[in-house]
Amino acid sequence: MGRRYDGRVFETPRKRVLLAKPRGYCAGVDRAVQTVEEALKLYGAPIYVRKEIVHNKHVVSTLQAKGAIFVEENFEVPEGATVIFSAHGVAPEVHDQARERNLKAIDATCPLVTKVHHEARRFAAEDYDILLIGHEGHEEVIGTSGEAPRHIQLVDGPDGVDKVTVRDPEKVVWLSQTTLSVDETMETVARLKEKLPLLQSPPSDDICYATQNRQQVMKQIAPDCDVVLVVGSRNSSNSVRMVEVAVQAGARQGHLIDFAHEIDPAWLEGATTVGLSSGASVPEELVIEVLARLAELGFADVEEVLTVQERLTFSLPQELKRDMKAATA
Repeated sequence: MGRRYDGRVFETPRKRVLLAKPRGYCAGVDRAVQTVEEALKLYGAPIYVRKEIVHNKHVVSTLQAKGAIFVEENFEVPEGATVIFSAHGVAPEVHDQARERNLKAIDATCPLVTKVHHEARRFAAEDYDILLIGHEGHEEVIGTSGEAPRHIQLVDGPDGVDKVTVRDPEKVVWLSQTTLSVDETMETVARLKEKLPLLQSPPSDDICYATQNRQQVMKQIAPDCDVVLVVGSRNSSNSVRMVEVAVQAGARQGHLIDFAHEIDPAWLEGATTVGLSSGASVPEELVIEVLARLAELGFADVEEVLTVQERLTFSLPQELKRDMKAATA
């Protein structure tokens, strides 16, 4: 409670945190991280990982401490060693390179990304032009494009539509990166259909369930938030998109942070409601640390907002499961 200058009592605004759920690890990330951990236990360190296994600083540094060595390309891996391919997927030529170097390759590609790869191969085999909606240079886009490079052209958001040319407007289909903004992707598709009325859609939605779920709960809480914090790394596409979604949905501010100590108290001046979520490659311990820091700054009242329960899980890669079974036989 407080007191006005004229003596009347007023209610001090309640400071609170709206904690989004679902948040954090998706099934594909959980599988990829577990793949590295189990490989370290089974084969021993070092285990080589091509690219970041998932896009999160904390996860990468934690696995490095356990004996994982992250490399950019296969030629950095000693011949005959074990290499794990990241959750974002790789082009076929990367598998070929691994075989040439006699590497033991374990593919931790998210099954939802693998689904997009299958779609790309199928439509290419039927001689379709494939319009891949995604961000240039993203590892997932590079991997998918490698499945059918002569058939795929990248469309980087709505502004990329004007550059699209196709051989036959009756044989063209769109696919997408799995971690995009749902709304922006649909805007891109709408503009593509204005240009190409016979454009076909993928058999099922390419944007992953976890990306959609995290964006949906963000849309629900953002209008009530003075500030939204998303825990995630800057190279995490789905984390970056969540901040954009929050601001577009009505949050006055949105900030992407890797760790609790990055919170600037100035962001919270005058705020009564802080929204909090985390990207699909973020462990829950980082969210807990952010909640503790927010409590220190006066935001100790936490209300979890749940939109949907996530129960999907993926089994470990077959090549790893086979070796684990043999080791216990």
